[in-house]
Amino acid sequence: MWHTLTSEQELLRDTTARFLGDRVPLSRQRKELRHDPVGFDPGYWKEGAELGWTMLLVDEAHGGGSVSGRGAVDLALIAHEFGRHAAPGPLVDCNVVAAALSGASAGMGQDALGEILTGQAIAACCLGAAPWDLPGQGALTIRREGGDMVIDGTVRPVESGAQARWLLVTGRGDGGITQVLVPADAAGVVIRPLGSIDVTRRFAAVTFEGVRVSADAVLGVPGEGAPALARQLQNAAVMLSAEAVGAMDAAFAMTLDWAFDRYTFGRALASYQAIKHRFADLKSWLEASHAVSDAAAEAVADGAASAMEVASAARAYVGEQGVELAQDCVQLHGGIGVTYEHDLHFYLRRVTLNRLLHGTPADHRRLIAALQIEREKAA
Repeated sequence: MWHTLTSEQELLRDTTARFLGDRVPLSRQRKELRHDPVGFDPGYWKEGAELGWTMLLVDEAHGGGSVSGRGAVDLALIAHEFGRHAAPGPLVDCNVVAAALSGASAGMGQDALGEILTGQAIAACCLGAAPWDLPGQGALTIRREGGDMVIDGTVRPVESGAQARWLLVTGRGDGGITQVLVPADAAGVVIRPLGSIDVTRRFAAVTFEGVRVSADAVLGVPGEGAPALARQLQNAAVMLSAEAVGAMDAAFAMTLDWAFDRYTFGRALASYQAIKHRFADLKSWLEASHAVSDAAAEAVADGAASAMEVASAARAYVGEQGVELAQDCVQLHGGIGVTYEHDLHFYLRRVTLNRLLHGTPADHRRLIAALQIEREKAA
């Protein structure tokens, strides 16, 4: 990332980079963790929580805190390192849920928050309704029935859905967006593991068949969850964009080194004009991705009025250009780039998958258009 960092932020970033390099190198992911049903061992995630991975968006009064006072920026630094190392772990969902539960009243919400902050439990987001959905769309419905809330529908993909202890469920009903916290072992919750192109990240389809939770499981007011959902999507956009840029950084550096080391017809591959032009394009995409990703992190951290728009712009741009860059890097490597033994595919898998989580580039462009229409109507 190109942020101007404090010494504390540099320490957080460098400590995370060393930890990931030691605990989950690509060689271990390729040979060992790819077969793990979770994708990582529990001790790895707990140690990461001790480093501060899960607390940066949570108020100090509730057990959290950030090193700079700008939690989204600090978290973007960690996400960037996750991308550079193609590291496993539900960084996005756990932080989104932790931030949503920050300030929750005593009871289930506070219990869940404590477990998430310490890495003892994993939380997952079941996004069954989103601001880019057209009227009448949405994968989940949440309705009030007596003193309970009843959830119906299916959401996919849900990261670490089969490993999660807590589910933050977003659906439509009672006049708008409603969010509830649901234990993953609640009656009527059916979780089916899904295949994934990522080597170590696990996903699932989560079905709610008349799942009942008490009214105190609702976050906020039923039907009035849209502002909270917008903040959660901003946080997710910052992390996903930063992670993708980290993966782009690693793929570009790897390919540049290869082009200078690989000789053909007595010349370095990088010396050919056509290759230079391709690298110029890749570098421009990378720098622009850095810029828009950093801008999103800063806007969200500062609570700017434009935060949703900038965050969605980052997701739309990085989501498109990240895949283009990684695909070009594979092509520039030639045949070796498509082998499983080479490291490049880890980054291609990561940016391709991130492109689809918490809204596709098309979804975020649709959201930006809706925000612009609202602005013009208000003018």
